[in-house]
Amino acid sequence: MSGIMSGAKSTGVKSTGNTPITTTSSRSNSAPWFVVRKALSARRATMLTAASFLLPLLIWSIVSYVPFIWHPKIEVVEPGSVSWFKPGMLVDRSVFSEQQALSREANTAQPEGFRANPVYLPAPHKVATAFFTSFTTEPKRRSEQWLHESLWHSITIIFWGFTLSSLIGVPIGILCGTYTAVAKINEPFIEFFRYLPAPAFGALAVAILGIHDGPKIAIIFIGTFFQQVLIVSNTTRKLDIALLEAALTLGAKKIQLLFRVVVPGILPDLYRDQRILLGWAWTYLIVAELIGTSSGITWFITQQARYKNFDNVFAAIIMIGMIGLLIDFLLGRLAKHLFPWEKSQGGI
Repeated sequence: MSGIMSGAKSTGVKSTGNTPITTTSSRSNSAPWFVVRKALSARRATMLTAASFLLPLLIWSIVSYVPFIWHPKIEVVEPGSVSWFKPGMLVDRSVFSEQQALSREANTAQPEGFRANPVYLPAPHKVATAFFTSFTTEPKRRSEQWLHESLWHSITIIFWGFTLSSLIGVPIGILCGTYTAVAKINEPFIEFFRYLPAPAFGALAVAILGIHDGPKIAIIFIGTFFQQVLIVSNTTRKLDIALLEAALTLGAKKIQLLFRVVVPGILPDLYRDQRILLGWAWTYLIVAELIGTSSGITWFITQQARYKNFDNVFAAIIMIGMIGLLIDFLLGRLAKHLFPWEKSQGGI
């Protein structure tokens, strides 16, 4: 009997009478990875989250460090008899081979070098170093900003553009989703306008708002406002109509219907919509900051590309993604406290 019980423990099976019962841990370990709308174990979820970042990094590293994968250039170490070669210079492999052959035929010193990627594709370790040096390197001109100042300026542009868009777009979206008459008077024009590219209004925004931050905020506003109205109205329409009918039956006024039934009913989904739309606002940032006077992180990226410091360019681009991801993570953590009932339903 003791042997049977020990065997049951070792295989993750509990014995109750004559019927073996598989433990929860055993079932979770043997469960398939690809399940339809079912939560994965914490361990598997963590592994997949890490893999989503590690796989692109692995591909980047292979391209950067494995010479026979993709290294179309040769970095010159010794120029030899080739007068126009300089140490550290990048040349095409075909050109380098041609110069080597000419030097060999002339019986002169041959150039030496190793296979390398183009200057615009720095290796991961160079970009990692640039994360620190870009903050400590003083701007080349007095009129330029430090990287942390550029980042903060860009965040303020996003904040004001998206805040103004939300203050107007969310109420209109809720009204469109609640009242058909409001939807019919607003949504046809909004559907038309949302297909117009926001950067096309750059010159007009500069003419009206000047060359500083005004037109940049306007581009963020235009890029998110019209999409916001339609998304919020669609979210509002998903609210169970039975709730509205019950409130009207109980004598709810129009204002009470909005603030006591509609808004509380859609609040978790509305919060989720805003998180997604905030990401859209970030996608308009680079275009917005090119309008009028160049400023913010866009100015830093443009200047570093001009100086061919592409490690700083990659670092700044990745910083934008990290800041956006951090903000979304913090909003997600806040949602768990604001809407605790959504966790049990696999929501926010």
